[in-house]
Amino acid sequence: MKKDYENKQVYFVGGGLASLAGAVYLIRDCAFPGENIHIIEEMKIVGGSNDGAGNSEQGYVVRGGRMLNDEAYENTWELLSSIPSLNDPDKSVRAEILEFDTAHPTHAKARLVNKEAEIVDVLSMGFDLSDRLAMAKLIITSEEKMGKARIKDWFGSHFFETNFWYMWATTFAFQPWHSAVEFKRYMIRFMHEFPRIQTLEGVTRTPYNQYDSIILPLKKYLDQFAVDFEMKCTVNDLDFKDSEGITVTAIRYTREGVQGVIEINEGDRVIVTNGSMTDGYSLGSMSIAPVLKGKGNSWKLWDTLAKKKPGLGNPSSFDDHIDGSKWESFTVTCHDSRFFDLMEKFSRNKAGSGALVTFKDSSWLMSIVLAHQPHFLDQPENVKVFWGYGLYPDNVGDCVKKRMSDCTGEEILIELLYHLQFEADREEIVKSANCIPCMMPFITSQFMPRSLGDRPQVVPEGSTNLAFVGQFCEIPDDVVFTEEYSVRAARIAVYKLFGINQEICPINQYQYDIRTLFSSFITSYR
Repeated sequence: MKKDYENKQVYFVGGGLASLAGAVYLIRDCAFPGENIHIIEEMKIVGGSNDGAGNSEQGYVVRGGRMLNDEAYENTWELLSSIPSLNDPDKSVRAEILEFDTAHPTHAKARLVNKEAEIVDVLSMGFDLSDRLAMAKLIITSEEKMGKARIKDWFGSHFFETNFWYMWATTFAFQPWHSAVEFKRYMIRFMHEFPRIQTLEGVTRTPYNQYDSIILPLKKYLDQFAVDFEMKCTVNDLDFKDSEGITVTAIRYTREGVQGVIEINEGDRVIVTNGSMTDGYSLGSMSIAPVLKGKGNSWKLWDTLAKKKPGLGNPSSFDDHIDGSKWESFTVTCHDSRFFDLMEKFSRNKAGSGALVTFKDSSWLMSIVLAHQPHFLDQPENVKVFWGYGLYPDNVGDCVKKRMSDCTGEEILIELLYHLQFEADREEIVKSANCIPCMMPFITSQFMPRSLGDRPQVVPEGSTNLAFVGQFCEIPDDVVFTEEYSVRAARIAVYKLFGINQEICPINQYQYDIRTLFSSFITSYR
């Protein structure tokens, strides 16, 4: 089969998880020569939103942590089953992750915390009859009828004060103004998690951050096949053949200020990551607040392409609503164990055994999570790292009377310690910590209300050589803001473009499982 592809090239625009997965499928399932695969990325490092960077001296940074699920990430686990672990080539990344997760299971004991710094009893979801009826109506209504409805269009004010909403919303980063269609998909896709949302036992943790645990093994695998990585190279536009169909004829790019063109020959393929949830991010420091930026090159490229041909989506539904899609995260590097010791005692969870701790009465709706340590491959033993985020960065803090978006890392840390009532240790904790805030204007842009067709099909109708992957293409029934969505999109793209007659792992249909339905029904009345 390799001979059939000798002179054919595949170009991935964007170096995130979807492109890396697509390259693996080409090599593994198509016997495609690695040297003919080209991954074009504008940053100096691959991995996209699966990041993990920094060091103990300057501080570590994780813009956001992706949670995995052992029962709902069908293609992700299948992919990682064929990627060797960095530590043990005889063991797959999947086996390594599941082995770690089995040894360090998640069972949160402090999911919600109130303004008195008391752990809230969250066994009850807190629903009333109107909440249950609205949920049932949401589940049975078709996406076509729902259109661009928002979550708050379906539920009354009481729903947004329930334990369920605080837990579900902060686990997945939903806002009341986000798409009711996406919320419905989540409720169906993760129906099996609904009865245990208060403990998050269904979360599968990686040994380290996702960059070290997933991206690095994928990169090493692709390097062994001589895949070509074109770094610090920005794709600005695609040329199309003058015809009714969709055929890419050239890729226009800029590298180090110099413009260039890649001619696309017959038989070549182009696979584009359209849009990015971490595009335009900005980092602050202990003494400087991050800034709010606008569209970066991934959005500008999609904007340009969508104007050229019908069927390539409508990016404005996602990238023109920064006030509705932004939030701010922060990564804290601690040079002693004081905060971790206090937090483990307060939460009754050792680091890595708990989950998000959400301060439900926080003006910023702030949450934090303490991962198993070390969280980075090169992390010294005496250094601890934790992550947090605030869903409402434009609100003024309860202790620090400033908007979160205007706060330095030190001020964000002070606000957190106030909500935990760790103020007696504040001076020592702040002195030994480095809190790096990160503003992300598009982090939940994929949740914004949308119409059918706003997200292009993975392989648009009439396309001969173009596919879209990532979080902003359309995969029926699946949920964005997940690793699985990127991996599934990559597999669909490669198989369709190359005519591979091989099964793509189907979506588990938990809504048709009588045990799951019964358990969910009982949970709604807890």
